[in-house]
Amino acid sequence: MSNTSPVSSPRSSWWPLVRYALGVALGVLVLVVLFAQRSNLRSAWHELAYVNAWWLLGAAVAETCSIFVFGLLQRWLLRVGGATLGLVALFGISLANNAIANTVPGEPAVSSAFRYREYRRRGSSGAGSSWAILTIIIAQAIGMSSLLLVGVIVTLATSANASITGVALVGVAVILLAGVVLVRRDLLLWFLRAVVRAAQRLTGHPRGDVAVRTLALIERMREIQLGPFATVGVIALATGVWALDLACLLLAFVAVHAPIPWHGVILAYGAAQIVAVLPIVPGGLGLVEGGLTVVLVAYGSTRVHALTSVLVYRAISFWLAVAVGWTSFGLLAAIARRARRRATVLANDERAED
Repeated sequence: MSNTSPVSSPRSSWWPLVRYALGVALGVLVLVVLFAQRSNLRSAWHELAYVNAWWLLGAAVAETCSIFVFGLLQRWLLRVGGATLGLVALFGISLANNAIANTVPGEPAVSSAFRYREYRRRGSSGAGSSWAILTIIIAQAIGMSSLLLVGVIVTLATSANASITGVALVGVAVILLAGVVLVRRDLLLWFLRAVVRAAQRLTGHPRGDVAVRTLALIERMREIQLGPFATVGVIALATGVWALDLACLLLAFVAVHAPIPWHGVILAYGAAQIVAVLPIVPGGLGLVEGGLTVVLVAYGSTRVHALTSVLVYRAISFWLAVAVGWTSFGLLAAIARRARRRATVLANDERAED
């Protein structure tokens, strides 16, 4: 057993850092290329000087509501799993999760592990916590596919170009497939169990107690049921998370007095979100700004308007969200430390009484 650990552990320790460094370098390169357009950058900076503060506030409120709805989504699924968590706590967890997802390498494992720990700390079972995280991933895929499908319909209705009908078919396929997975979770759990056993045969991991606990956890997840009404509600909330974040982008256009390219803005937003979740650079830093700007220009927005709107959108949805999220993470950590100290004091008092 000791001969295998030196082989596997070094790569697992340095590879996420290398991938993070490469992603940051790529993101910086995109930003350099983007900002190399000095005339456009100067014009965008000039436009930012005339941003409407009220519409800017509206964009910030839309982003806040998006994170709050993500908290509602978690609460709904955890309740199905048998745990009731407060909305305030879940909102704080959502803020911190957003910051982790946008800045820490190793996504989505790191933010999922953070949420799992916070759920368990507040009384959720291991099966209920794992099931909620897995279901959220599936529901968000359906939500984004639904939003992209709406974007395709809008584009087809406002443009003579019908070359993106294939995108619509892919969107429908993803929605149907993910919907089947939500309704027939036993198939997904069977697949997860098969993956674990295949990993054991190929790599020898997980093994021992870890393997037993993993397989037992998957079996307990089978006991959690999600009815048709709850399924529709979960999908609606997941779609609302994306829709409110999209509203932040739309309000950013209004804030900088730029016309919204309605026939392509939803597709541009969807493409940017797909780039953001790729495990290249956390939060898609640089890639989202450059890619979203290019696609918006391709759909008729001017370079200056597109760049200015994207910078405002990312300032709120990325930079501001990261700052607030890490603050929330610090508060959650302080609360956890206080709870541990209180538990230690109570345990010591009980021993003293005995």
